[in-house]
Amino acid sequence: MLYYLYFLSSHWGPLNVFRYETFRAMAAALTAFMLSLAMGPKTIVVLTRLKLGQPLRQKSEVRELADLHSAKKGTPTMGGILILLSVTISALLWCDPANKLFWLVLGSMLFLGFVGFADDYEKVAKKNSKGIRGWQKMAAQGLLAIFVFVYLNYFVAGYPGEWNRLYIPFLKSAAVVDMGVLTVVFFGLVIMGTSNAVNLTDGLDGLAIGCSISVALTYAIFCYVGGNAKLATYLLLPLVSGAGELAVFCAALVGSGLGFLWFNCHPARVFMGDTGSLALGGVLGVMAICVHQELLLVIAGGVFVLEAGSVMLQVASFKLTGKRIFAMSPLHHHFELKGWDETTVVVRFWIMSLVGAMAALATLKLR
Repeated sequence: MLYYLYFLSSHWGPLNVFRYETFRAMAAALTAFMLSLAMGPKTIVVLTRLKLGQPLRQKSEVRELADLHSAKKGTPTMGGILILLSVTISALLWCDPANKLFWLVLGSMLFLGFVGFADDYEKVAKKNSKGIRGWQKMAAQGLLAIFVFVYLNYFVAGYPGEWNRLYIPFLKSAAVVDMGVLTVVFFGLVIMGTSNAVNLTDGLDGLAIGCSISVALTYAIFCYVGGNAKLATYLLLPLVSGAGELAVFCAALVGSGLGFLWFNCHPARVFMGDTGSLALGGVLGVMAICVHQELLLVIAGGVFVLEAGSVMLQVASFKLTGKRIFAMSPLHHHFELKGWDETTVVVRFWIMSLVGAMAALATLKLR
């Protein structure tokens, strides 16, 4: 579609807008949003008919949380399919198919979506609330990290060693010029960290998707700036050829996320499941790698960091001392058990996510 519009734009002036990433980003967001709204009801009906309801953990596992979430039992899961479909269709319509970074992030999202689908199917079909084994998820994420490294270094144009550099927010130049083979390990940590952190955050209606929207919007801006020679030079960001096209993809994520939130807000009619959460987190990590803004995820995705950190602290504390730091982890469950209403927890976490997004955007000038 995009090439056809390019051809028309050369013959009819008003169609020149299709050459601009900003216009196509807005079009991609709107397209993904409308697709989500249009496909949502049918998707929910199909998932319900197939009896792909969310299994809940036993009361022996989650104690009083089982009573708080009892009404969620049977709500269809695997709703991440809706996100993946709307993003994919919108991105294929509005992104430049000649852009190699676009195919990398799209392929990464769909690959992790497949891993998440396998995990959801294990939970639903075999009534196993734990899903596939943790090492299997990590192995898949590790393989993706290796692929991303090879793809960027051998299939994407750039100066020698470009993808081995480490940039830190607030600094004007690379903190590490060449990480060498450690680059693969670093990519693995980024992808595993973001993918699993979003997965852990997906425990309340609208929580994970709402926070993902603000992070995707933040990276839409960084991708656009990082792909624009004038803006990148002025704001002292690493220039990445073709990164501006990822802003269009990020916009599709935002639009799709808003459409999914329409059905996922409390009381949720559908859950994204691991199909959505693993894919969303992973693709955010891959996009951060593509624009050399991996560590910015700690700021923009601060809520995800808190959620994952609370789990690690809880496990470490219990193993070392036999005591728990939180009433329950991840962190959102702690506040639920402390008496906060579910909607209160979600909205306040959204607020923290927006604050993190604004702090991340502030780094554009604080260098």
